[in-house]
Amino acid sequence: MVALIVGVILIAFCVFAVIPASLCGFGLDWSREVIDFLKGFAPVFAAFTGLVALFIGMADIKDKKEARKEEKAAEESAEK
Repeated sequence: MVALIVGVILIAFCVFAVIPASLCGFGLDWSREVIDFLKGFAPVFAAFTGLVALFIGMADIKDKKEARKEEKAAEESAEK
């Protein structure tokens, strides 16, 4: 319940911060800064996400190799 209330408060602040003051008499008019932040953040986020995906992919390949080795070992011990 607390998380829901905090979420609603944060979303309300976000709307308040982006609304231009000239539109309705209140607001912070941070829309330009928010867009600038998103433009700068997108490439960094993409690079970080790409690195995480690479590490996950390498770990997956390593796990598949390990599973194949274990299957071969199990087949060899079953044949004996």
